[in-house]
Amino acid sequence: MQVRRRSSRLLRPFEWLDDQLRVSKGRQLLNHIFPDHWSFMLGEIAMYSFILLVLTGVFLALYFVPSDAVVTYKGFYAPLHGVKMSEAYQSVVNLSFKVRAGLLMRQVHHWAANIFIGAIVVHMMRVFFTGAFRRPRTINWLIGATMLALAIFNGFLGYSLADDLLSGIGVRIAYSIVESIPVVGSYLATWLWGGNFPGHVIDTRFFLFHVFILPLLIAGLLAAHLMLVFFQEHTEFKKKGASEDTITGTPLFPGFMAKSLGFMFMCWGVITMLGAFVEIDPIWKYGPFAAYKASDAAQPDWYMGWLEGALRIWPPWETVFPGHMIPVAFYPAVLLPLLTWVLIYSWPFLEEHFTGDRRHHNLLDHPRDRPFRTAFGVWAFSFYFILFIAGGDDVLTNFFQVSLSDVVWGFRISILVLPVVAGVVAHRICIELQRKPPRTKRPRYVVVERAEAGYYATAEGLPVPGKEELEPIEVKKLGDDAAEKVDTTPGARFDLETASQRQSHDK
Repeated sequence: MQVRRRSSRLLRPFEWLDDQLRVSKGRQLLNHIFPDHWSFMLGEIAMYSFILLVLTGVFLALYFVPSDAVVTYKGFYAPLHGVKMSEAYQSVVNLSFKVRAGLLMRQVHHWAANIFIGAIVVHMMRVFFTGAFRRPRTINWLIGATMLALAIFNGFLGYSLADDLLSGIGVRIAYSIVESIPVVGSYLATWLWGGNFPGHVIDTRFFLFHVFILPLLIAGLLAAHLMLVFFQEHTEFKKKGASEDTITGTPLFPGFMAKSLGFMFMCWGVITMLGAFVEIDPIWKYGPFAAYKASDAAQPDWYMGWLEGALRIWPPWETVFPGHMIPVAFYPAVLLPLLTWVLIYSWPFLEEHFTGDRRHHNLLDHPRDRPFRTAFGVWAFSFYFILFIAGGDDVLTNFFQVSLSDVVWGFRISILVLPVVAGVVAHRICIELQRKPPRTKRPRYVVVERAEAGYYATAEGLPVPGKEELEPIEVKKLGDDAAEKVDTTPGARFDLETASQRQSHDK
């Protein structure tokens, strides 16, 4: 006869919940293994930055006024007294100087946005160079590329909300870019801006997309990305004992969760320190936006730098068709980003098609093992980095006291030559690294000695017992007859003494 033990009254609600939802099976999730390699933390930096973005964004949304109504400033910042400005700009100035911790929140939010996008870029570069985008993780690659595009667009909308002179110039450029789209550009710009630039509804629409729509889309993509990571398991670098069917690392609970929480607070601490001590986007220095004004050495946030550079160095070419003209801005600001993301989306399928590799991969590649992919990645990085530097051509002109035309032509030539050179060099380095056997250093004791002056110094001691490095021995030259009888197949053991005796016997 079996006697069923009665549970305490405190446990009964939990037992009922487990009976309904099978919550106890969640223990399997707590045993999920996470790799210990440092490069896997790049994605976590992006996630923690996004969480901080949401937290600080909620605070900022309580005080921001998305309105372009004109008011006269009478606030705390004396240099702007009596200046006419939009309510949006006035609310950001008041947030910076009137609201307690408002300026800190603004700067933390801005720094978190820059780090969020930067972490996505570096994380995707790690995924690209190690081949982590291959089957079965192609969908995650597509999700990451979409998240990057949305993050860049949302970042642009975010710093444009302040309606200061610097961001206003960026919005004016964006209006021209939309207008440059063939056939539908003028209609699309009029609809988005509510008329000709600067329009009257752009602040409200920017605010709606920046605060509600795009963050929800990014959060949804981030959740889908994490679910796929759990479902597909993590990748792992090739090392001794690693295989396609196993993974080594730390379980989610308690080891990885403890490390991850600590790392999250470290990220938040660093971003908060940047917000507290490193000034970013001081809109009170730029003044409110006016359509007839433009500032010298105007630079956007770093993630828009490559687009700015493309606009600055693109030749003044216009394509004229009967009854229609494609402006200069279309090629560097519409066509180039479109081709960039088409290439990012299609790369896993292109590599799969040309290599014929349709297997599932859980082990990552070393970049040297894929020379063409590595060379192409170096070429692409060099190409966009040069565009990024070209975005500051006016700053370089003033700093080096040279002609702006010379700087522009220098970048035009560099963008065609330097990426190709960098790609060829990277390909050659990969080939040489493949030919070179790995070098290992024998472990040795570390000896700590005290000098006569009183300080301590370290020096390498004798090798660890059992791991001594063998002394080189002289190899005798064998005759042709003996050489023919030596087994040269891979893995065959060559015995010098036996070969010498065989040579003497033949004689």
